[in-house]
Amino acid sequence: MKHISSTQNAYIKELLKLQEKSRERKKKGLFLVEGQREISLVLKGGYEIDTVLFVTELSFEENLEEIKSQTANCIEITKEVYQKLAYRDTTEGIIAVVKAKNFDLDAIEFNTTTPLVLVMESIEKPGNIGAMLRTADAAKVDAVFIANPKTDLFNPNIIRSSVGCVFTNQIATGTSEDIIAYLQEHNINIYSATLQNSNEYHKNDYTKATALVVGTEATGLTQIWRDQATQNINIPMQGEIDSMNVSVAAAILTFEAKRQRNFVQ
Repeated sequence: MKHISSTQNAYIKELLKLQEKSRERKKKGLFLVEGQREISLVLKGGYEIDTVLFVTELSFEENLEEIKSQTANCIEITKEVYQKLAYRDTTEGIIAVVKAKNFDLDAIEFNTTTPLVLVMESIEKPGNIGAMLRTADAAKVDAVFIANPKTDLFNPNIIRSSVGCVFTNQIATGTSEDIIAYLQEHNINIYSATLQNSNEYHKNDYTKATALVVGTEATGLTQIWRDQATQNINIPMQGEIDSMNVSVAAAILTFEAKRQRNFVQ
């Protein structure tokens, strides 16, 4: 088994580039995941592990052996090297180099005729994306679509803030035009969260095939989503401001849809 003890090792420097730069992740088709829970979700999500790096004294042996069995490339590293690579403060002593997947619309498969889809358009903050992916997992939505993405989904901040839910959700990316065409082709009603020409969110029926669409906090959804919506919807504000954090709004809408669906079942 290979051992690396120097932070100046050429391979470690390559991994640091993957951690820090989106273009390197896209160029190499690889990204880093740290933590035993997150790596377990990687495997459950059908991703392929390229390499496992671990610190023996920091890793739980049983979980470590299970993860190591998923690849022929295992490298033992020192605590110093691990701390150089680790993105989080907590240290579970294991990092996986994972092969990226494509998020194609054509790869989406629904197991129901009334899917529930969460759509986010042009969301920039990784923390908000991660929070919405956690909501999507918690509500067990059928898919998450990201329109006009502003950051790659293997950004370490998204992986961390989603607590690995980037691997548990069925995800696709595309332009707003492509996603709208897909939803219309599959007869999925579009409910766009916007103040303009909208009714209160709880007044609509989400038990049929439904896409809930949210946009940026600064500018909201682009006009195409407002024009193509089955119905524009809003969350009534009772204070002084007229908007809330987009991940909170997405959670309110998603769980209203789940409430209706659970009620009719």
